[in-house]
Formats: sequence, C-alpha cells, structure tokens
Amino acid sequence: MEVRPARTTDRGARPPLPGMGTLMSIVAGAGPAGRAADAGPPTDDHAEHAAGRPRSTPAPVRTPRTLAAAGDLLRALAAPVRIAIVLQLLESDRCVHDLVDALAVAQPLISQHLRVLKSAGVVHGERRGREVVYSLVDDHLAHIVVDAVAHVEEG
Repeated sequence: MEVRPARTTDRGARPPLPGMGTLMSIVAGAGPAGRAADAGPPTDDHAEHAAGRPRSTPAPVRTPRTLAAAGDLLRALAAPVRIAIVLQLLESDRCVHDLVDALAVAQPLISQHLRVLKSAGVVHGERRGREVVYSLVDDHLAHIVVDAVAHVEEG
C-alpha cells in the first residue's frame, strides 16, 4: 500500500509523516486481532522506559465510571486507520478528501472512522463552505497514539 503525501487544506504539498510507512504496513499485514503477523513476541527492548518509575507506589484508585470511559476512548483509537487519521490531524486540520489522498483509503471508510472518532470526542468537524474540516479536540490523545507508534517502531 502506497502512502502518498497529504494535501493541507490550503492545497500546499507536504511530505508524509514519519512512521506512516510502518503504520500502513501494520494496516496491510494485520491479523484478526489487528496485530501485525510478523510482530513477534514482546521483548525487553523497552525496559529503559520503565527504569525511572518507582514500583512501590500504588496507582491511584479510579472509579469504575472513569475506567469504563477510558476504555471506550481507547477502543475508539483501536483501529489502524483511526490511528493514521489522528497522526494526520496532529500535523494539521484536514477535510475528508485530504485524508483519502494521504492514507489511500476509500472515502466511505474514512467517513466511518471519522464518525467513530467524533462520537468519542477525539475529533471535531467545522464546516467551511462545502467541506467539513476535521481537527483534534486536544493533543492528549495524539500523544497516546504517537507513543504507541514509537513503541512499535522501537521494538
């Protein structure tokens, strides 16, 4: 699957995002659980990320409602195309056809994934003439996505 550069809403060209080739290969090679077939078992390569954290301090107890809402939010991000959309929107606001061009995914599928992200409060759309331009509600969730992609690329 070829990843083409995205067009910004002002029609200026820009290069593809770093890591999008890897992300798109995950999309193309994902098995039924959404995990790349060649990902292999987890390794200890990420031990340095846990190195500075104290293990003796218990995590704060969260309410079941908070945990359920966090689970719903993570489920909204749990599709490779939605991850790719968030990465694109992190760079700049985009309309549907910009996302179609950048991700080489059919327009109805992009629209369906945008509906999921919108209903989860991850993105919002603003009508500008005949187009709806989508943007991230905030960068908190984008950091989760960027960290997840970086984690996969490290391993």
